[in-house]
Amino acid sequence: MSSSESNPDQAWQANVRPANWVNPSPNGRYGLVVIGAGSAGLVSAAGAAGLGARVALIEKHRLGGDCLNTGCVPSKALLASARGLRELKNWQRLGLVGGNPPHPDFASMMQRMRQIRAEISPHDSASRFQGLGVDVFFGSARFTGPQAIEVDGTRLTFSKAIIATGARPAIPEIPGLRAAGPLTSESIFTLTSLPRRLAVIGGGPLGCELGQAFARFGSVVTLIESNPQILHREDPDAAAMVAASLERDGLQILRQTSIVAVECQGTEKRLQLQTASGPQSLPFDAILVAVGRSPNFEGLELERAGVALNSKGLVLDDRLRTTNRRIYAAGDVATKYQFTHMADAMARIVLQNGLFLGRARVSALTVPWCTYTDPELAHVGLLEHQARELGLRVTTIEQPFERTDRAILDGKTEGFIRVVLNGQSDRILGATIVGEGAGDLISMVSLAMSSRLGLKAIGKTVMPYPTRSELLKRVADAYNRTRLTPTTQRWLSRWLRLTNS
Repeated sequence: MSSSESNPDQAWQANVRPANWVNPSPNGRYGLVVIGAGSAGLVSAAGAAGLGARVALIEKHRLGGDCLNTGCVPSKALLASARGLRELKNWQRLGLVGGNPPHPDFASMMQRMRQIRAEISPHDSASRFQGLGVDVFFGSARFTGPQAIEVDGTRLTFSKAIIATGARPAIPEIPGLRAAGPLTSESIFTLTSLPRRLAVIGGGPLGCELGQAFARFGSVVTLIESNPQILHREDPDAAAMVAASLERDGLQILRQTSIVAVECQGTEKRLQLQTASGPQSLPFDAILVAVGRSPNFEGLELERAGVALNSKGLVLDDRLRTTNRRIYAAGDVATKYQFTHMADAMARIVLQNGLFLGRARVSALTVPWCTYTDPELAHVGLLEHQARELGLRVTTIEQPFERTDRAILDGKTEGFIRVVLNGQSDRILGATIVGEGAGDLISMVSLAMSSRLGLKAIGKTVMPYPTRSELLKRVADAYNRTRLTPTTQRWLSRWLRLTNS
């Protein structure tokens, strides 16, 4: 049995924060110093070292950042268990007969999550980056000048630096909330027993994903959202489809609801709410706060380096430079699009601009995203109302999942794709996909948009049958039918009569 199987937490910690690690002695002036070893920091450090730069990487906590330690990896591992439970629940629909399906065991599912995290962690390990030629420093960093950083008393000088310190869960100022010991994305994965009653503050992606998973595990889940719509930045019809699925899984969704106070009396915990219909008192055993994230600037002493902040955070130009032109920023600390894939893309821009005098712009990126609920909800570009607000004339084409044979074969026909086009052209302004595998399907739309290809290019693409990708081809076919005007039909009819007589 491997160490990751016998004690996954120990194996994980040994990779991302070795207990016996000794920081190296500074190796002269560094071509690049990276502060923060999350997705953006690791991509920057590995890329620069691979290109021959002298690189130092500083991490205050654990290598891997949120994605490996408290974000994508642990959450999606739990979501896989939740999807498995859905399949088991529907086993008779697939023609399976026999005994009762297995029941959920929360401790086993959490153990599986920790095992997977340990298995993935060597890719982000201190020893791997040391092997790549990166000087890895653990400790708190602070700027001491425009080209100098101190990490736990050791001074590093640099030609270029990257701030990639990420973000942390935001805790709203609600009376009594902190005293109730709220869970966040940083602590929920340490649970060893399933909460009987879970209150989730926030109907964004994290709240919806984990709320649905815990409901499937057996918790009584109440989702509290201040807006009229969960996933309020998404297409309303797509968000409504996700909400209906959450409610089928047993979640209670309280929309247009605010939390007045959190009260704890002995073992009894209650949320005092103001709902659209009046005051309400909600008992709970655990509470998950999922209302967004705040960038990490504390302790960096940015003013010593001439790096300015404003009300929105770091002052950055379109090339990701701070007000000190030698210092860049990437990842969650530098954008509202707090996704691992965005951090990766920003890191590549910084490498191009910082090391090779490039002119890559972050505004040129086409950024898709996906909420991994069941059904998934993926989006890229503009929503229809956003395009209209910009004064654009738009055409919207929609196709339901039930039109594809693969969806029918799998018994997963819930969902649709909605594509927003620029006027009567095939240029794609944006797309929303809700349904099984939406996160994979959106990538082809994103590729078309970033490559300045339209629906015609998708329509010309041969796609394997039966797959859900055929849905994209159906959208292209629907667009082609919009071009077949009565006049065009008359001319085509005449041509066919002439050439086939």
